[in-house]
Amino acid sequence: MTVTTAAPAQAPSPLDPESSRLTSGHLPRWAPWMILGLAGVVSALLFAVFAVAGGVAFNIAGWAIITAILYLVLIVGISSMVEGRRKGVDRLITGIVAVAFAIAMVPLISVAWTVLVNGIAGINAEFFTSSMRNVVGEGGGALHAIVGTLLITLAAAVISIPIGIFTAIYLVEYGEGKRIAQGITFLVDVMTGIPSIVAGLFAYALFALFFDPGIRMGIMGSIALAVLMIPVVVRSSEEMLRLVPNELREAAYALGVPKWLTIAKVVLPTSIAGITTGVMLSISRVIGETAPLLLTAGVATSMNYNLFDGRMMTLPVFAYTQYANSGIPVEAYLNRAWAAALVLIVIVMLLNLIARLVAKIFSPKLGR
Repeated sequence: MTVTTAAPAQAPSPLDPESSRLTSGHLPRWAPWMILGLAGVVSALLFAVFAVAGGVAFNIAGWAIITAILYLVLIVGISSMVEGRRKGVDRLITGIVAVAFAIAMVPLISVAWTVLVNGIAGINAEFFTSSMRNVVGEGGGALHAIVGTLLITLAAAVISIPIGIFTAIYLVEYGEGKRIAQGITFLVDVMTGIPSIVAGLFAYALFALFFDPGIRMGIMGSIALAVLMIPVVVRSSEEMLRLVPNELREAAYALGVPKWLTIAKVVLPTSIAGITTGVMLSISRVIGETAPLLLTAGVATSMNYNLFDGRMMTLPVFAYTQYANSGIPVEAYLNRAWAAALVLIVIVMLLNLIARLVAKIFSPKLGR
């Protein structure tokens, strides 16, 4: 005689779309989006009525703010009734974080869009193949500024990156608890907050002691930018080196590996991805500086490939001079200024992409 027993009924999974109903104590996945759309429609109708009654334009900023507030109120109230108070508070915090992210993205997108729209008008083949030598009005390009920016920034990186990384290695690996390390840390913190114009004045005063007070050279701009880069490189590299587990160092020491070789073969390769990111952040920090380069590298209209001889133009200074000293027609000068700003942003993006690629290639491969 065979006895068959019925399988117990399986409880519906909370992740099952069929069980995500109001009666199951969970809001459907589409509920937050529907609530957001409802809040947007209600606030849009409200501001549309005000705009028609007052004869003014539709207030987009006000609409976005009221939509966000109304959404938070609705999602917290509905979630608290259906899912409970804890879930309602969770959705409130999630909504606040999302709104804060959206607010942070507004200026970024606005600046990028403004530079893109206005910069495209000045982008052409001549802009990348010619300088402003003997050019008045329309025509000319920013080749001399692009070359100057790359050369000055490259020289600043060559100066600051080794100094910053070696300083971070000393602070983490050798200077723990020593007074000189504490003094270096204090000076790095002070240097992090100095205005860029002070770095330019320092480089100018340094060269004025040995040369003519009116001297302008590209290497002066590199030194000014290096002063700004060093504290960023030190701080970022120091934090990345501290994240390397001590077990890796101790394992190398147990095998008889000297400390300097442990740093070179274990510590640095482990933290190379974070160090590369910090270096690129420091480059992005200084590549758009204008004030120190006006004092040190000066203004030029011709090509100059020699950092140690004569003035050298850079993209930030080029954009500033085109806008501040615009002539006739004004549109030509403004187009060149916006185009220079767009090219500068593209260069920073390319450098960050290269940094991520380098970090991915040279970071240690973790196996299981």
